[in-house]
Amino acid sequence: MKKLLGVLLILVLAVPLYAEIRLGALFAVTGPASFLGLPEKQTLEMLVEEVNKKGGIAGEKVKLFLYDTKGLDSEARKKFTRLVKKDKVDAVIGPTRSGSTLAIKELAERYKTPLFSCAASKRIVQPLNKYVFKSPQSDTHAVSKIYNFLHEKGKSRVAIITAQNGFGDSGRTELLELADKYGMEIVADEKFRDTDKDMTSQLTKISEANPDAIICWGVGPAPALVAKNVRQLGLDSMLIMSHGVASKKFIELAGNAAEGTILPAGRLLVAEQLEKDDMFRRVLINYKNAYEKRYESPVSTFGGHAYDAFMMFKYGIGKGGKTTASIISAVENMDTFVGTAGEFNITASDHNGLDESAFVMLKIHSGDWELIN
Repeated sequence: MKKLLGVLLILVLAVPLYAEIRLGALFAVTGPASFLGLPEKQTLEMLVEEVNKKGGIAGEKVKLFLYDTKGLDSEARKKFTRLVKKDKVDAVIGPTRSGSTLAIKELAERYKTPLFSCAASKRIVQPLNKYVFKSPQSDTHAVSKIYNFLHEKGKSRVAIITAQNGFGDSGRTELLELADKYGMEIVADEKFRDTDKDMTSQLTKISEANPDAIICWGVGPAPALVAKNVRQLGLDSMLIMSHGVASKKFIELAGNAAEGTILPAGRLLVAEQLEKDDMFRRVLINYKNAYEKRYESPVSTFGGHAYDAFMMFKYGIGKGGKTTASIISAVENMDTFVGTAGEFNITASDHNGLDESAFVMLKIHSGDWELIN
């Protein structure tokens, strides 16, 4: 009898503590960045439900632990620690914002937990942290796309106005560093805070420099205020936004002032405008239709970031298994994967795997997105 009990005890101890895949998520569901974080949350919940209906990943169901960071770096750190220590997750998707991701980057390394960020800053993956990946295109790619566009249009005098946060600071750095390479002259360099209610002071200074184009780098309501103030002041410079406004919410907030605004973005927003044989079209339309049918709201590139991050995680688990080392090793060999942001070719030295071709240039026309050919 004692021998039997001993054998049973060994068998019990041999069973994993959790016979499931435990996935953590951190999104700015409320707060100023909620229009980014909410579609990420909704997308991830939809994907987890879909994969579980099909039997899970490698035969195991996914249990999701999702927390709201409110867009705050401190909340991101607190909730990431909870996910790792209390919820015992196998990996984490998010956060929404660049600053929040940078705030927890060292925690991912400390706790040896794979992190699949939904934020854009190049600094998330450079310098390399073996535990940290990201799904959005980098600000470097966006700046290159914008500067190439301006060069083709014969424009070179550029004014920049950037947010004083992680995303804005990273974008400003790239705008300044890449200007000479593309023959751009920075004639004005202004900043704004996310909480600013009026940008006319900064834009008045910019108007005195008579730029060919004004490039605004930010997320949330503030860039919409920049667009409104540009129109109110009657500035005739080309207005270019970053990929941080690639959501119908920006058009809603800016109203008529959004008309004519140009920006780099992923192909998701113009999926139906792509050629029939475009390699991205099927993936984009399938995701777009599923999301819009379920939530009765327009798809955004930010929800797409969660889609791509989940696919990285799913690939890592499916190909490698649940150990940290196996997840990382598998994802570092994820190549020619067609996602919503572009074609991913992730390696041990590149934890994003995208390049400038992941962006297209769009123009806002009649309250909608128009692909610039």
